[in-house]
Amino acid sequence: MSFFRRAALVLFCCLILVLTWGRGAMAPANQDPRVVFVPLAIAGLPAPGPDLALEAAWELRGTGYDFGGYSGLVPLGDGGFLAISDRGRYLRFADPSEADPQPRMGWFLMERNDDKREVDSESLTRDPETGTLWTGYEQSNAIVRGDAQGGNPQSVRPAAMRDWPSNGGPEAMVRLADGRFIVLSESREGWFAAKGPALLFPSDPVAGAEPTGFHFAPPSGYRPTDMAQLPDGRVLILLRRVSLGGFTGKIVLADPAAIREGGVWKGKVVADLRPPLPTDNYEGLAIEPTNDGGAWVWVISDDNAMILQRTLLLKLHWKPEEQDAKKLPAESGHAKKASGQAARPLQLLQ
Repeated sequence: MSFFRRAALVLFCCLILVLTWGRGAMAPANQDPRVVFVPLAIAGLPAPGPDLALEAAWELRGTGYDFGGYSGLVPLGDGGFLAISDRGRYLRFADPSEADPQPRMGWFLMERNDDKREVDSESLTRDPETGTLWTGYEQSNAIVRGDAQGGNPQSVRPAAMRDWPSNGGPEAMVRLADGRFIVLSESREGWFAAKGPALLFPSDPVAGAEPTGFHFAPPSGYRPTDMAQLPDGRVLILLRRVSLGGFTGKIVLADPAAIREGGVWKGKVVADLRPPLPTDNYEGLAIEPTNDGGAWVWVISDDNAMILQRTLLLKLHWKPEEQDAKKLPAESGHAKKASGQAARPLQLLQ
């Protein structure tokens, strides 16, 4: 790549960063509560990967200031989903392929706050047995826990995260079925580094658990934006890349059993989210087990409050080949605990 092309790419990425993360105080609120799920034509589109099929896609449209900017997504155990935005809002909706999504929006886990630096939630995970929620806040590098009703928020700023950049904090976080937590930073360990900082907590970070540090190495040019656990114990990690051509995404399959203190954790690319597939700034990923041994994989995008971007929702079907499933290590047997847990519907945000 020539010097001038490199310079143009750096300037473009800096512009995107300024537009995306440089916002401070929010604009006056428009309270329009309407959200429309517009189905997208997917006939004839290629599969994102050999084990993933695109089942449906929607563009979500809303004009209210509570809408957009979604960076985390979890299933609620009752057929519904909860998305959180980097402006401290939530969107709750039902599976739009099954019925009316009945979207509802509001403030997430806290009172109204118009300073984006204090409500920049970038990751979300949930205990399916209790409904407890955890979210990662990027600007403050904090993890906040809320109960199933959305009350009693408690927070912690882990010492191991305090030096993470304010715009590259806990971008991806998952609570594993065995109670451990994985947290990935969006930042790299140096401008041209191939890996970024990551933490493995043995239990709830908000309760004071001390993490083990390691490194996550995504494919070149990509950064983690979310992750969730599959029924077999492995995790899918959503990745995002921004370039002169816009946004592209990947999904990586990785095994928590391979994490070692101080080591480098890698995964296998199992999906490419690029044209002609619907593409945008994908930042939220959720997984629901299916009766065929696979899972529904949901992906949502962050429109960055920019007119040229969209809020997209994808429904993918994960059905790994039998040969791939046989490669699972014994450690992933804790997935039996996950499948046996009784999922309690979330009762907040009514």
